[in-house]
Amino acid sequence: MKHELIRPAAAGLVTALVTALVVPLVTAPAARAASPAPGLTPAAVEAYLDRTMESTGLPGMSVVVTHRGEIVHAGGYGREPDGEPVTERTPMRVASVSKSFTAMAVMTLVDDGRISLDEPVAGRLPEFRMADRRAAGITVRHLLNQTSGLSDTTVDIGATQEAPSLAGYVSALGTGTLAADPGTRGEYCNVNYDVAARLVEVVSGQSFGDYMERRVFGPLGMTGSAVGDRVVRPSEGFNSMYGAWVARREMPGFRDGGGGGVVTNAADMGRWLISQTGDGRRLVTPESLRTMHTPSAVGDYGMGWVEENVDGTRLLVHSGNLFTYTAVEAIVPDTGYGFAVMTNSAALHDDTYDVLTGLVAMSRGGTPDAPGGDRQMFELVLGLVALAAAGLGVLGALRSRRWAARRAGNPAWRVGLRLAPSLLPVALFAVYPWSISFISNGRTVTWEQLTYFAAPLTITLAVAAVAGTVTAATRLARLRSVVSTR
Repeated sequence: MKHELIRPAAAGLVTALVTALVVPLVTAPAARAASPAPGLTPAAVEAYLDRTMESTGLPGMSVVVTHRGEIVHAGGYGREPDGEPVTERTPMRVASVSKSFTAMAVMTLVDDGRISLDEPVAGRLPEFRMADRRAAGITVRHLLNQTSGLSDTTVDIGATQEAPSLAGYVSALGTGTLAADPGTRGEYCNVNYDVAARLVEVVSGQSFGDYMERRVFGPLGMTGSAVGDRVVRPSEGFNSMYGAWVARREMPGFRDGGGGGVVTNAADMGRWLISQTGDGRRLVTPESLRTMHTPSAVGDYGMGWVEENVDGTRLLVHSGNLFTYTAVEAIVPDTGYGFAVMTNSAALHDDTYDVLTGLVAMSRGGTPDAPGGDRQMFELVLGLVALAAAGLGVLGALRSRRWAARRAGNPAWRVGLRLAPSLLPVALFAVYPWSISFISNGRTVTWEQLTYFAAPLTITLAVAAVAGTVTAATRLARLRSVVSTR
């Protein structure tokens, strides 16, 4: 939900930042298969997931695999923060996977003739007024296709997160502008789906959560699913801290909207995936389902689904990331398979997509290796860098007298140049949130957010910055002492 662009950006910075830290301190569905692939039997899936839990070290994971109208496998693995075992009924926050559910809610209203995809949103929502005249041209279709022009860079995301309701959320957009004319460019933004959820409320006359239960969850028999915190235990998820999992409460924020508010479980997700492949209970017409699965004219985003190609297999996928939860869902239109992988954890490396692609390979008759190791390797490198930075900081302080003696007669500008490498980690740490925000297409990133999934990187940068500060400060103090005694 909040950090789907933040986490990949942070992970992408690891290698570059590691290099910068050490040196300065020294200096439409087609025909489907008639039966599951031979490699995708319940026993094979179970064995693969058991190996995955061992290789990834994930604290808890739930998975479901469907084929046409059947659930091939649904299960839970590992534990919750309170020690309870994860099962196929364990509630999981699925973050932005919620968008496919929100799109479905809107499409039920379209099928009922109560709203049109191409009508302006502002005509239905009196509180939807922005400091940009172009906002009046945003249609329902634009919201669901992520082509409205709404952007994290041009609206006050902080104000929306403090809203007490969807109505207040939409009102908080009043000072915002658009990044592009509606319909001309695709840009992923949670605001689109939270506005869509408010639209569901106004048109239906019910709260978004109640409408979802009545028209989406209820008809599919998803009895363990809800919007918001209704079915979640007080304990939350985990963050990886240099390879060790630490229990954390999910970061506060607006969780009652359509952009990322759904809580569900593996058993319920099986029912959902079956409906998305056009089997089982139908919530909308086949035409509406195809519309949801079809990318827009200006991007690869449909309506709560993204079209991807994985090793020659066309998938419809959506992932979701919170600060202590991770999820991904996918359907394969050509074969009728569906997959969902959910974890009660978040780290710099996301294992859920790797697990998903392994299951997809099995559905094609492949025998993939269990994923794992990337998170541990990332964090091992960061841990070693933190230790090296601390050691080099101590070494720099111990050798500060010798450094000062060599530069006692140098002009100030030359001394500054000599100190600059030690202060580079300080500068990197100072711009850390800004740099992640910049790489994340302008999403606002706070220090608090960076203490969750990115904690190992944040701590490593902080240690390097402290070491650089200590080195520079002791060198300056020694230099002043040497100069004053001459």
